[in-house]
Amino acid sequence: MKFSLAQRSAAEFLGTAFLVGAVVGSGIMAERLAAGSIALALLANTIATGAALVALILTLAPISGAHMNPVVTLSSASTGAFPWSEMPHYLLSQFFGGAAGTVMAHLMFGLPLVSLSHHARGGSAQVFSEFVATFGLLAVIHGSARRGDSTVVAVAVGSYITAAYWFTASTSFANPAVTLARSLSDTFSGIQPANVPLFVAAQLAGGAAATLLFRRLSGPRTN
Repeated sequence: MKFSLAQRSAAEFLGTAFLVGAVVGSGIMAERLAAGSIALALLANTIATGAALVALILTLAPISGAHMNPVVTLSSASTGAFPWSEMPHYLLSQFFGGAAGTVMAHLMFGLPLVSLSHHARGGSAQVFSEFVATFGLLAVIHGSARRGDSTVVAVAVGSYITAAYWFTASTSFANPAVTLARSLSDTFSGIQPANVPLFVAAQLAGGAAATLLFRRLSGPRTN
């Protein structure tokens, strides 16, 4: 069944909103319940985010492809799997959906609708971590998508992000829409607005590098 662009854009808005809601909301809950243990709070935040990703991809992949990430949309367009003419609709849906997710999480926990984050995440190590995190995410998506089964993609992406929360210094944002949305939350999962541009630049670079690599890996086979 072919869904209209409006339906697919709405699915992208909804998916990104719930993804950010899961990230920010679980971060707030984790911080409140972890009794000061940052490791325990991060673990709870990680599990909730990974599980939400699996559920959202399984739910929305048949409708919009469940991009929920501007880097994924840009990569898909650059490989010919997604029309460039539809890209602005997806990107706007993702960014506005991300902001709506932050507001939703704040409403659920009785916080101000928007509170700019003071959580500093600067420095070359964290920026490089975002390059690595996004490169790995796009590699996982491109590789698992070749199986033609959205269930495989959902499990692979959820598993990768769960792991990348812990092996990257930045805790693996790997998504410009989510990054910007998290700058609107002065909570556990937030990021200082001043740190957003370099994070996004690293994410775009990581996504582009992975896309170029998989173009080569997916080229004609030789015997």
